[in-house]
Amino acid sequence: YDSVTLSQLTEEQSRLYNNLFRDLSSKYFASAPWPAPTSIAADCNGDPLFLAFYRELTHRHWHAVSRPSLRDRMEGWDVYRELFDELLEGAEEDSTSSQPKLFILPEWAFDILHEFVYQFQGFCQFRTSLYNSANKHGLVSPRDINEGAADGGDAPAANTSKKGPPHHVVENLALMREDAARDVWSVDTVMYYLHRLADIGTSPKCTVPAYQYFGIFASVALSRLECLLTDYSGSLAALAPVLENSTTMVAKADQESKTFSEVINGVFSARLSLTYHAGISFLMLRRYKDAATTVGELCSYMQRGFKTGQLRQMPNSEQLYKNYDRMIALLAICTNICPQSNLVEESIAKTIREKHGVQLSKEAYTELFVFCAPKFISPAIPDFFVSGPVENVYKQQVQLLEQELKDQTVFRDLRSYLRLYTSIPTSKLVKFGNEEQTLPSLKLRMRQLESNNPAVPSLEDASLKSALDIHYYVEKTSADGSNDEIVHVDEAEKQRRFENYFFGQITQSYEIRKEANSINTTV
Repeated sequence: YDSVTLSQLTEEQSRLYNNLFRDLSSKYFASAPWPAPTSIAADCNGDPLFLAFYRELTHRHWHAVSRPSLRDRMEGWDVYRELFDELLEGAEEDSTSSQPKLFILPEWAFDILHEFVYQFQGFCQFRTSLYNSANKHGLVSPRDINEGAADGGDAPAANTSKKGPPHHVVENLALMREDAARDVWSVDTVMYYLHRLADIGTSPKCTVPAYQYFGIFASVALSRLECLLTDYSGSLAALAPVLENSTTMVAKADQESKTFSEVINGVFSARLSLTYHAGISFLMLRRYKDAATTVGELCSYMQRGFKTGQLRQMPNSEQLYKNYDRMIALLAICTNICPQSNLVEESIAKTIREKHGVQLSKEAYTELFVFCAPKFISPAIPDFFVSGPVENVYKQQVQLLEQELKDQTVFRDLRSYLRLYTSIPTSKLVKFGNEEQTLPSLKLRMRQLESNNPAVPSLEDASLKSALDIHYYVEKTSADGSNDEIVHVDEAEKQRRFENYFFGQITQSYEIRKEANSINTTV
């Protein structure tokens, strides 16, 4: 309470949040919830905002160590609504105050908003799963009771199995049929909170670090949410107030001033979330080069971090390995579709070949996408009284990717022939098994938007460019009276780059020196 409202010291709060709270949780509350907010209200003068922070922190811990029930998930909605309502009350005045009443760490702000979207995602998945179970056990009627009686049918539909439906399904179904349940984890309200926090925190008028942190990471969380809802343009647009703002600084007396991008890079989990979901969005928008350059840079950083042990010391390091593997699979798709040199570092290209070489040789893009894609969700609320089909958003996205990449085998075959010639008649290409319309189709499909600044994933600041590694054009000729067309091929100039090799050797030399210095040479 003192570090949040009174002393507001960064180092002190970092020790309490990152070390002490985790140690106490693992020691005393490994399988039990923390005390309720009412039991500690006297120690913080009953401050409603701090009690809301405490309630969220302890609820997040309990959600992580237990198997949350439907009531726990619905309680989570009340927890976050209370916190954000308290935070937004008078936020426009407090965010510009010269004497801020609140300070929290950037990683704490990110953890709150990340968990907020995570619990919304979990609730949507739970709701869909419950509706499927209710359909399976005949707990929802396929039609009106009167209609069923009129034609002699049974209404509602009964479970035909000898064994009755599970008790938890019946109980959860009754809970979801209550009127109050329709407003729980409403996507409109979730979006409202994230947009409101982002608008306040990223405004040039905002000068209080706590609100700026919430604004920055609300944009990151909103980008993730839009990606999960399959609005990929919205996912990239949500990042614009943060990544394209290079003038507004986050300033505090006991720490150095930082730009919004530096704040995100300072919280590795936020950087990972931003990069991964931006990469997925670029892939689904057919911007393969942007996906490869965005994700490839972070994969290179993580690869070096795993070697030096820097990332292995972070909490949840196992999850970092999983995310790294998913991004490598994403890069495997992008670099195989868009086979340009120097898209990723040689070490990453080698990892792609080692991990997914067999899948790429079979062009098993669907298998790679299923491995690397997030768990997409639908915000639609099922009618728990009437049976009906459930929209499977995940399968829809897989089918969209399959539809987009179905011609890649034909394109790769055509590219392999074009690379062998400087000019070739179209009739000869047709004899090799290529269709004539594949030539313009390849050129059109590989013409895509590309960010003008590779360091900033952007929806707007982009221009149309060709992602092909060869250039060709078709010219009509009637010299021999055949009226055939000649394809002229001009392979793109290869740029020889040596910096990746030198960086690799420097890193290897550093590791050898580090190991040599650790050897005890005392005689």
